[in-house]
Amino acid sequence: MVGSEDIGKSLDSGRSAGVSASEAAQALTAILQTQYLRYIIIGSWAIGLLGTVGWVEAIIWFIGTIGAGAIRGKVEKGMAGRVDAGWGLLFPAVATVTTAAWASAPLMAWFSPHPFGHPLAVALLVSGYVLVFAQLRSSPKQAIVISSPYTVAALIIAASLWGGPLFWPFLAILPFTSAGMFVLVTMTMLREERIRAFQEHQAHLIEELQGARDKADAANQAKSNFLGVISHELRTPMNGVLGAAQLLGATRLETTQREYLSIIRNSGDNLLSLLNDILDMTKIEAGKMTFEIIDVSLEDLHRRVTGPFVAQAEAKGLEFRSTFVGETPAVVKGDPLRVCQVLQNLLSNAVKFTDAGVIEFRTESTRINDRRVAFTFSVTDSGSGIAEADLERLFQPFTQADASSTRRFGGTGLGLTIARRMANIMGGDITVTSTVGQGSTFTLVVEADVVEWQAVTEAEAIDAEVGDGESLNILVVEDHPVNRMILEAWLGSAGHATVTAENGQIAVEMAGQQRFDLIIMDVNMPVMDGLSATRLIRTKGPNAETPIAVLSASARNEDHQAGLEAGADAYLNKPIDFAALARLMQKVHGGRTGVRAAAEVAELGETAAAA
Repeated sequence: MVGSEDIGKSLDSGRSAGVSASEAAQALTAILQTQYLRYIIIGSWAIGLLGTVGWVEAIIWFIGTIGAGAIRGKVEKGMAGRVDAGWGLLFPAVATVTTAAWASAPLMAWFSPHPFGHPLAVALLVSGYVLVFAQLRSSPKQAIVISSPYTVAALIIAASLWGGPLFWPFLAILPFTSAGMFVLVTMTMLREERIRAFQEHQAHLIEELQGARDKADAANQAKSNFLGVISHELRTPMNGVLGAAQLLGATRLETTQREYLSIIRNSGDNLLSLLNDILDMTKIEAGKMTFEIIDVSLEDLHRRVTGPFVAQAEAKGLEFRSTFVGETPAVVKGDPLRVCQVLQNLLSNAVKFTDAGVIEFRTESTRINDRRVAFTFSVTDSGSGIAEADLERLFQPFTQADASSTRRFGGTGLGLTIARRMANIMGGDITVTSTVGQGSTFTLVVEADVVEWQAVTEAEAIDAEVGDGESLNILVVEDHPVNRMILEAWLGSAGHATVTAENGQIAVEMAGQQRFDLIIMDVNMPVMDGLSATRLIRTKGPNAETPIAVLSASARNEDHQAGLEAGADAYLNKPIDFAALARLMQKVHGGRTGVRAAAEVAELGETAAAA
């Protein structure tokens, strides 16, 4: 029986035509969520029967009623997805049948021989009616139908008392029971009516608030559009005014005229700055502020941020300090224009509001992972400071810490508002700490993706030209085509003539036919290796005394010595050290002796460096 209230409410026969399928489905969902409560009441009734009808009868009633409840729950669950006007009549019928199982309990107690049977039967009848009407208090018609099994049980008990002294006392129970049900239903309906009226009032208030919100949003949008259009339109004549002022400044003017022109230009610059601030503010409010994500060099960004303010600080007699702390990456992803705009606003305020002392710009970097870094940019000044009460409204638009009519500095109060909102869009924030009479510290915290942690240094170009600019005739012996091409290209860039050979045998044949100024010989090659070719070249021919530099991937000293014993004058490791090769080429005109001396000097230098 517990959980039937919503069935009765949704499927009341008097208004079933107006009940939608969705309402019935919601009612059935509520029943399924609370149906376990009926089993608690069944158990309590079974305990009450134990003392009057005995264990066997009480257990039989308990099992039968539990079974009826389970069947009812299964039917309700099966009908949950297809509740409509046709299926809705099934639920009162099922509830009435299961109530009949409950109504058998007072009959069992009444006809038991136990002296407490009659009081228990009356108590069960009254509690049964209370349960049904309490659950279906908003649908009395449904309650009368579903409680009909209790009415049948009451009639059976009354019939058993017909003609006896207890008949009229039993009937006397009906008036106060009916009165109790009437009060319960009436009070419930009144309370629910008040709740319904309150909910309707709330819905009306919510509707009015939503309308007011929409009107406020529309007004704010209209204001933003107006400011955006006006700021755009005013920029055009302002550019004309400032441009004409610059042209006028290039003409001959008297001292007084030049002063007036200076006033025009300064006022125009201030107005243009104001228009830019208003335009940025409207873009932020409209969600149209664009950010460009590109590679940003921290070194270039630092120069761009601090450059204008170093000179301004010096002009006021202030000391400007700039420090880096932590592991600072070389290149990150970000919008340098917007970051500069935020930081330069903080630096501009620091210089503006500081009359003596120090301006410190600090960049602290914290590595999050290999591809992410957190920056903490702080600007500290030794100015007058800001009172704690003023800090709360510092980032509000059109608000300044000094709002008095005698304030020393102009401005709209938009700068910090724009700076913080830009920082928020970039995923960061701006905070401030200040002590009156000591100064303030503004801090921008933002994260960025790292492109490079270390700056990539450009390789220094190695010149292949010899000292007197003379062109050399060089034989390059290398089996690998890529290495051969690289050597040819490098030597050719300095105007040297090169002849190439793929192995030692071809090199020996070429060396026997043509005189070369230098032979660059690879060691490991097919057909004939470089050391064998070197030995043959040294035996006879026009290149017997030509300097030979052998190339090898081996860096062992014994391999170096083997090359020199074969007749080579220098030994170069792979990958090719073009700087070392260039130094050897400078000594070619000194013959084998000059090349050997250069090679020995280079080897001593490498040994000293290793030590």
